[in-house]
Amino acid sequence: MKKKSILLIGIGRFGRHIAIKLNELGHEVMAIDQNEERVNDVMPIVTNGQIGDSTNEAFLTTLGVDHYDVCIVAIGGNFQSSLETTSLLKELGAKKVVSRAERDGQAKFLLRNGADEIVYPEKQLAYWTAIRYSADHILDYIELDDAHAIFEVSVPKGWLGKSIGQIDIRKKYEINILAIKKGGKIDVSVTPDMVLTEEKTLLVLGEYKTLQKCFDL
Repeated sequence: MKKKSILLIGIGRFGRHIAIKLNELGHEVMAIDQNEERVNDVMPIVTNGQIGDSTNEAFLTTLGVDHYDVCIVAIGGNFQSSLETTSLLKELGAKKVVSRAERDGQAKFLLRNGADEIVYPEKQLAYWTAIRYSADHILDYIELDDAHAIFEVSVPKGWLGKSIGQIDIRKKYEINILAIKKGGKIDVSVTPDMVLTEEKTLLVLGEYKTLQKCFDL
């Protein structure tokens, strides 16, 4: 994976979690916040950090925002600052701006004022929680669009002891098995003669409603 340079603006709880993960992935991170304590706290896990007001054009200009691969605006609780920061980043030549929104109205304004993409941390986590804990068989999922997702699910009882070819999963249920997980290890070499057992879980691509039908049999 290519190492990227990331400008991360706003290092509250959400921003800090982003910084931690980017550090784990080996990317270079410049962290910005007005709060000195937050900047000092995150310094061990980022490449560099500065204390400053991201709505100040002169300050942003000193950062050379056009040199970063991605600029992430993770400011929470102050939408005006988030909007102004997003707009200034784009005006200063930022290649890609990803901004945090708490609701659709904010997302529309951000997209109109320079954001290339929007993230909804609260909304996305709420959806994940609702789907994950309302169904015993769903262990994890990654949303791809409004209808489709990649799910990690337990093997339906009706499929136990049968091969993938016998069940004819793709044709009957419009679900694609991407991989099989067993003992924490993922096997992407899925073949029709692979037998499904209780200790395995499936990584499948499909619609939530269609997936539910497999467990209602």
